[in-house]
Formats: sequence, C-alpha cells, structure tokens
Amino acid sequence: MLRLIIAVLFLAVFLVLSIPVIGIMFIIRHFNKNAASRAALFNVSLAFKVLSFIAGIKLTVKGRENIPTDEAVLYIGNHKSDFDTVISYPLVKGPTGYIAKKEVKKVPILGWWMILMNCLFMDRSDIKQSAQVIFDAIDMIKGGTSICIFPEGTRSDKEDDLLPFHKGSFKPAQRTDCPIVPMVISGSRDVFENHFPWIKSARVTIEYLPPVRFSELSADDQKKIHEYFRNMIRDKYLENTKALKG
Repeated sequence: MLRLIIAVLFLAVFLVLSIPVIGIMFIIRHFNKNAASRAALFNVSLAFKVLSFIAGIKLTVKGRENIPTDEAVLYIGNHKSDFDTVISYPLVKGPTGYIAKKEVKKVPILGWWMILMNCLFMDRSDIKQSAQVIFDAIDMIKGGTSICIFPEGTRSDKEDDLLPFHKGSFKPAQRTDCPIVPMVISGSRDVFENHFPWIKSARVTIEYLPPVRFSELSADDQKKIHEYFRNMIRDKYLENTKALKG
C-alpha cells in the first residue's frame, strides 16, 4: 500500500508543478518542435525513472545496442501492464511518440505532456480516425521521430501468451521501410495488475531484438508481417518470463 500512496503522490506533485514548464515548452514548440520534444523526453524520462524506483522495479535491459541511433524506428512491443510505457520510455533513443488510446489525451496535464512527447491518440472504434493516426505516424517517422506501438491493441492479461497483433500497426514500417525494433517486456504485470490495486516490487526484463526492415522480409513474411513479429516476440517473451520465474 505504501508504494501505491507514494507513487500517486509523486505523480500528482510532478504533474501540478510541471504546469509552468508545460506552458514554456508549448511556446518553444511553436518555434522549434524538435527542441520541445527532446525537452519533454528528458523530463518525462526522469519522472518515469523515479516512478520505477518508487515501485521497486528491478529492471534488466537486454539488446539496447540493437536500437539504431541514426534514424527513426518503429518499436513493436507486447503489452501486459500500464507500467510498460513507464519502463520503456526512458530507454528510447531520441524523440519518440507512443500510440495511445484516445481517452488518455483527456487526462488533465498528462494529456499535455503526451502531446509534447509526440504521442498519437487512436480511437479503435473509428476506422477512419485510426487510419489517420497511422498516416500521421508515417509522416512522423519520415520527419525523424520514432514511433512505439503495442500491436495487440490493448493490455493482455494472458501470462503465457499474447493477443493477436493488428496488421495495420506495421503500416508505418511498410510505407517508410524504417527499422522495426521488436521490444519484449516480461514481468511487468507483477508490478501492478497481478495484485491490483497495490504496487509491489518485481523483477522486469525488457529486451530489444535486432532491427528488421520490411524490405528484408520474404514475400510470405511481408504478407503475414503481424504473425511474423508476434511469433518472434512471443517466443522471447516466454523465454524471458520463464527465466524470471526460475
């Protein structure tokens, strides 16, 4: 219970005290969007690191050297916990926007930060709006901003499997041929969801697999790209989950 109380208090204080900073950053964004997004990356990454510390997350990071540093990428990851973003965002290299559900944008102050972080907000019940978000992601990658998406579309409560991946999640990589970086998160449900509403210390592993370009895949794998990456991420997820429990 103590971790939950401290985490909630920290978030509340951070968000309230950051209001003047957000105002300044929106002014900067008007003149230099890249500078504002990099400042947001620094501030939010620091806040997320503190939140991970409060939650007692013992994080093991593997394969971060696999993330290219000279171009924008598409991060593709499995999604088990609300802490997945908290854990992964401080590890990105350069400005990166996450694709999130539209409801998050309405959260006071947090929604402003997410706009500064280049996040895109998707309404999965609206096919036209969802398609526009993917087109926006393509433009952002072309402009040098990486995108992170959880192609399951929602958090999965399955400990031993992943939900099906949405094929449309891979459109930004198909249209730009940017590197696709598989991101495998294991153990994150043990921080919060497995004993909701309490936060408990847990070991978490995040592993970045070698990047793959759409053009490098066989014709069959291109056609079934969502299954190709789901199988890849699922195998590594099960391997790392087994290691955590062992």
